[in-house]
Amino acid sequence: QVQLVESGGGLVQAGGSLRLSCAASGNIVSIRAMAWYRQAPGKQRELVAQITGGGSTNYADSVKGRFTISRDNAKNTVYLQMDSLKPEDTAIYYCNVKWYNSIVVLQDSWGQGTQVTVSS
Repeated sequence: QVQLVESGGGLVQAGGSLRLSCAASGNIVSIRAMAWYRQAPGKQRELVAQITGGGSTNYADSVKGRFTISRDNAKNTVYLQMDSLKPEDTAIYYCNVKWYNSIVVLQDSWGQGTQVTVSS
């Protein structure tokens, strides 16, 4: 089993910044990719940003230039630095980790979610 512990959400004014963290622990042999998704009320969950084991990143068009994803491989932790926040960034943010177990089967784990609220 793998546990994902998220932190860093909260309430911020438009134009402000927040940094989310997600630490993975458990029977992880290696991590293929780590990502952040978000889900706003009444909307589907969407990919915000992803970083692979090799460090390649991709972002949703709506956050390019404002958000930065990074990871600490030694700590199995992924971060999302969110700058120039807008009210439309308000959502529950979920950490996602795709990892291999001891028999090299790809697994998919989700964090519990952290609320980000941006006031206008």
